[in-house]
Amino acid sequence: MSGLTFHLVDVFGQEKYTGNQLAVFINAGGLATVEMQKIANEMHFSETTFLLSSQQRNGGYDVRIFTPKSEIPFAGHPTLGTACVIKHFIAGDKEDKVTLNLKVGQIPVTFKKNADQETLWMKQVSPVFGETFTTSKLAKVLQINEADFDHRFPIQEVSTGMPFIIVPLKTLDAAKRATINITRLREMASEVKGGILIFCSQTIHGGTEVHVRVFVDLFGIPEDPATGSGNGCLAGYLSHYRYFGTDEVDVTVEQGIEVGRPSLLLLKAYKSGDALQVEVGGKVFLVAEGKLA
Repeated sequence: MSGLTFHLVDVFGQEKYTGNQLAVFINAGGLATVEMQKIANEMHFSETTFLLSSQQRNGGYDVRIFTPKSEIPFAGHPTLGTACVIKHFIAGDKEDKVTLNLKVGQIPVTFKKNADQETLWMKQVSPVFGETFTTSKLAKVLQINEADFDHRFPIQEVSTGMPFIIVPLKTLDAAKRATINITRLREMASEVKGGILIFCSQTIHGGTEVHVRVFVDLFGIPEDPATGSGNGCLAGYLSHYRYFGTDEVDVTVEQGIEVGRPSLLLLKAYKSGDALQVEVGGKVFLVAEGKLA
């Protein structure tokens, strides 16, 4: 592991030191799984990624994603952050599109530049809608009242590669009061395969349409500052249930405010034939680089 190069990036922020932190290790194909897990736990960000080779395979770059506790098949901010590192440090800034080969499959990331601002967009796997949950069960986990839930819409697991329980709330006050009862959450451990995403249409900042918080305590992350995978699930949910009165979704999400890492995520969802397409976008900022001692 000694001498392995890594880059630190902030994903879904509006400037450095906001958004979600990520460590990207390059040319990491020689590491064993247990070594990758040790490094991810040492970095202790929500996720750490390992680019196995600077050479493409089947048109994409092989990448593995780890939380501090385990390997996962897909995550949003690691996908955008790793694609940014590949574009600027591996591909020599030549690519407008980078494809990652992840456990969930190939995920394309497109770079769109406006003036000096670069926005990255990933197209996620079409959402799969799973089990629904009662308000009484989630009220105990989130330590809020059943009256705080928006009963017009279901509490439901949705997955675009990583499953999240999507929880609609009525007010910003309810979202801010939510806090995890870890005992109750552990009782649901077999049902919470990814995380819990709560949202409402009341926001703190102008220019945003949705306020989001994401809890992934079972993966060693108490609250995530910005969750591309979870928000991809949310985009599909908003479209499927016509939350804003249409199945066309084009909204800006605020997240991470409660943990001091304000983030902005851009969500799109639309029908393409019989399939529901989901895209999540945001900015990435290069913060630091280094080597393992």
